[in-house]
Amino acid sequence: MSPLTDILKSRIAEDGPISLHDYMTLALSHPRYGYYTAAEPFGPEGDFLTAPEASQMFGELIGLWAIDVWMKLGSPETFLLIEMGPGNGTLMSDALRSARLMPGFLKAADIRLIEMSPRLQKKQAALLGGYHVKWHTSLADLPEVPIILIANEFFDALPIHQYVRTGTKWHERCVTHDGSDFKFTLSLDSVDVGPAPDSAEGDILESCPMGETLIADISGRLRTSSGAALIIDYGPAEKIMGDSFQAVRKHRHAAPLSHPGEQDLTAHVKFATLKRIAEAHGIEVHGPTPQGLFLERLGIEARHHLLRQKADEAQRKALDAQLRRLTSAAEMGTLFKAMAFAHNMPTPPEGFGN
Repeated sequence: MSPLTDILKSRIAEDGPISLHDYMTLALSHPRYGYYTAAEPFGPEGDFLTAPEASQMFGELIGLWAIDVWMKLGSPETFLLIEMGPGNGTLMSDALRSARLMPGFLKAADIRLIEMSPRLQKKQAALLGGYHVKWHTSLADLPEVPIILIANEFFDALPIHQYVRTGTKWHERCVTHDGSDFKFTLSLDSVDVGPAPDSAEGDILESCPMGETLIADISGRLRTSSGAALIIDYGPAEKIMGDSFQAVRKHRHAAPLSHPGEQDLTAHVKFATLKRIAEAHGIEVHGPTPQGLFLERLGIEARHHLLRQKADEAQRKALDAQLRRLTSAAEMGTLFKAMAFAHNMPTPPEGFGN
């Protein structure tokens, strides 16, 4: 039993059932026992493999994407190169390696990482030791210059609320403890979920307040400073209804209310909601585009071919597997999607054309 289990049980015993949002917040971000505070999430030895950890090609292409944005912005002498939730730092490391093709880009880049975990900050610092990097816990204190922002598998890990339709009303889905296990229950009072979506008895509606606020903040920064933001994550392009709350442990799906603080908790990103918020701020939105198609437009097949030419047979097989993982509809190619937000760019960012 994890120490966080006792903390959650005590809170429920004192205050009653807690929202799924609060359960996720504690399970993922408790300052001592939270998953991203204490666990080793990423890579083959962790619980899941992100695209940058799966293949160097992913981060390299994101680096080239950022160069294209910088050039379309008029090659500003200074800009912020921001990554939100950089994990082990692998994506940024690979992106900066490919960015060496454009020395002016690297000279102009002011690298900022948005990371709350001191443990992960140390890992990122070790991998990015050859670059001048600054860390922040939010976007609030960044200077007002053009931005190029990357967020890969960041929004799916933000806490969500869930609401269940019972009769004609909605009740929040909460977490309680029955003496042996954590269980779902519903709030006694009904909740106003805003304009009534098309729904039926038992349907589940999810919302992610932190994600919606972040998109509003990013959009505000783009309006005042210009630039582009790239979000790559998983979820449906349009659908907003349904239960997508899930857990992963040791590369397998797990019971989401078991082992709090010891497994990853995520939910589908509602791309349609993020798009609506950005457009309301006057931001151009491109996508969502399936990750496989996005990477193909950026040239992943050419990069794969070049790497293959320099590889032995075992390395070629590994590269082929990496390409399938990133682009195949049976793996990450369709479920994962790319969406770009841009302002003051004369043409769209790469990867989103016809």
